Amino acid sequence: MTESAVQPPRSVVTRKDVARYAGVSTAVVSYVVNHGPKRVAPATEARVREAVRVLGYRPNAAARALKLGSSETIGLVIPDNSNPFFSLLAYAVEDAAAELGYALLLTNSDGNVAKERRNIRNLAARQVDGVVLTSVLFNPDLADLQAAAIPSVLLNHAGEAPGFNSIGVDLVAGARLGVEHLISHGHTSIALAMGSNVSNDVDGREQGWLQALAAAGLPEGPIVRGNFTRDGGYAAGQRLLAAANRPTAIFASSDMQAIGILRAFHEAGVSVPGDIAITSFDGATEAEYTWPALTTVEQPVRAMAAAAVAALVGRDQSQPPDHQIFPTALRIRQSCGCDPIGTVK
Repeated sequence: MTESAVQPPRSVVTRKDVARYAGVSTAVVSYVVNHGPKRVAPATEARVREAVRVLGYRPNAAARALKLGSSETIGLVIPDNSNPFFSLLAYAVEDAAAELGYALLLTNSDGNVAKERRNIRNLAARQVDGVVLTSVLFNPDLADLQAAAIPSVLLNHAGEAPGFNSIGVDLVAGARLGVEHLISHGHTSIALAMGSNVSNDVDGREQGWLQALAAAGLPEGPIVRGNFTRDGGYAAGQRLLAAANRPTAIFASSDMQAIGILRAFHEAGVSVPGDIAITSFDGATEAEYTWPALTTVEQPVRAMAAAAVAALVGRDQSQPPDHQIFPTALRIRQSCGCDPIGTVK
């Protein structure tokens, strides 16, 4: 390498450099870069922004956080970033945080309690302004956040969590909605593909399935349990196909399970919805693009995400925590036996 090819290290551009170039005080540079607290004349602001562009100035986020007493960052813990539903949820949380001027630090627990706790500890150590937690547990351990006085909110959380803000949907009512729709098609043997949870608690979707069958005077169909994944659904589909009394309809507790079931049925030459009808739960984007397209109980992801972020940074933290429940909606497509506009075939 020749001597001329060696580039000298670039010096860090400071706020003083910008002020000197624009012919203003460092305080004025701060007002422009931070959008206040004082207003700056348009012509002066234009000079400062031009100086920032020419010099390539980048504010020191660490120094700003120290001065403001805020990192302007929100942490998010999700159980599976490869699951399109949680990807959609993370995207919505990031958008909601950005609207309030906050960056998002995303972590993934892989559905593992130990990883979830480690992620929480790491976020607490980084002194984020709040943590949105989509936990693998119905009663997660938030001691590290409490010790660091970092507010938290449980997102996609079905039940109340005393002492904490929580956001979720009524799983029982949502499941009933999906199962009742299958019943309206005349199905009397409806199976449940139920995802497993770490704490082995009874999930509201299972309760909703049972309630819908009982209300219609129908016997309980078979239950197959597995992961909330495509693989879990694929295995569930194979087990249902091998059952002595094959059901005529299935309620899957997640869209990913339903996608796996669709593959198992396709490989076996079983027609959906001709031979077996399916409804599922979540409302992930992929549900609209399967074949046939999945009828699914949709969670209002954007509204839930906005409420979660607002609970952290958009409200008075002296207010008592509360549990917000959002309604679900049935998105009718073809896997249940309806045509695209929701008419029963």
